[in-house]
Amino acid sequence: MTLPKIQGRTLALLGILIPLVAAFLWLALTSGPLAPVPVTLTTVTERALAPALFGVGTVEARYTYRIGPTFAGRVSRVEVQVGDRVQAGQLLGEMDPVDLDDRVSAQDAALRGAEAGVEAARAQIRDAEARRDFASAQVRRFEQLLLARTASEDTAEGKRQEAQVATAGLETAQAKLESAEQELRRVRAER
Repeated sequence: MTLPKIQGRTLALLGILIPLVAAFLWLALTSGPLAPVPVTLTTVTERALAPALFGVGTVEARYTYRIGPTFAGRVSRVEVQVGDRVQAGQLLGEMDPVDLDDRVSAQDAALRGAEAGVEAARAQIRDAEARRDFASAQVRRFEQLLLARTASEDTAEGKRQEAQVATAGLETAQAKLESAEQELRRVRAER
């Protein structure tokens, strides 16, 4: 029996593939999943067990506090350094009161303005109450004139509408008073 003739290209391909397959097998058997597992042998001895704790985590402070100034300004003096222990009430630093007087003056002016707004709203309520009372009296008067047939229905209806407008004006003035009082409370809280 005669063997078929092998061509040069096939020989070159086999010359490359056979070493590659051999290298892959050697690698898989020595360091890959088929490699032998190293086993450590030791003799059994009797000893006491020492408890141990192991964990992975983050160490955090139990309590955290946000501290800082209540208004913006320049720091003129620092009394403590990073890592120093401090006590409650201890002075940590001092702010330069460059614009403090201006801020106090502005807050006083805002307070006076809010108080004036409340007084103006109260005056508007008194005015609206007087207008409502007058309009109600006019409605009663014109209804009597209507019964006596000395006034027209249109005139009486106009007086009723004026009374409704005066009542709505009073409600608006009361809402403005509530708003002015809330503004006054806000300004007092910011002082």
